[in-house]
Amino acid sequence: MSKNRFNKFIGFFLVFGPALLLIFIGTRSCDHKFEELDDYGIVPSFEFIDASGKSRSSEEFKGELLLINTLQSTCPDSCSVLMWHLNQTIYQHVWNNKTKKTKKIRMISFLTDGHGNPETDLTVINAAVNDLAEHYDPSIWILATGDVKKIYDIKSNGVNLLNNEGDFQELMLLLDKEHHLRMVLSGKIEGQIRRMKQSMALLQKQYDKKSSKKE
Repeated sequence: MSKNRFNKFIGFFLVFGPALLLIFIGTRSCDHKFEELDDYGIVPSFEFIDASGKSRSSEEFKGELLLINTLQSTCPDSCSVLMWHLNQTIYQHVWNNKTKKTKKIRMISFLTDGHGNPETDLTVINAAVNDLAEHYDPSIWILATGDVKKIYDIKSNGVNLLNNEGDFQELMLLLDKEHHLRMVLSGKIEGQIRRMKQSMALLQKQYDKKSSKKE
């Protein structure tokens, strides 16, 4: 090998060698590790009435991920969560993946009076969601009325999600397929809504990994 070619080879290795080494090491490992969401315990089954007036139970959604939040009849103008971002960031993603069984997610939004008490008239918020959400599917994004405080009565590390100010209404709850609470984030902050979408994807990835191990 001529000295000129040898110098070119050394130069190429110095520039691209570290990157190629990292790629080699990364592809040698088949068991990629990733963050797993904490488990805050099971959320007891709950009853509710949907927008059509039908009595339903959370038990019918076992085996699916659940995202729970609250809305008010004043939405989207005055709402406990950023309703537009909830629609654009999460619902549209869920709707676009609705045919994939492994990515099945339901969104249940409880209508409250702003103080956390159940609102029984779902017509106003129903119209608002229909106007706001493109491709609105009531079987995916379920509007409900019921005792939402019972659902949010969760204690962890000495902290209860309920409080006298009604701030719990800003919180989104992510439940896994066995309805264990896996993530709590504010729906009032755009970045937290994006993080919830990432948490949903991470939780689905955990199930995908478990399924591949069984095979």
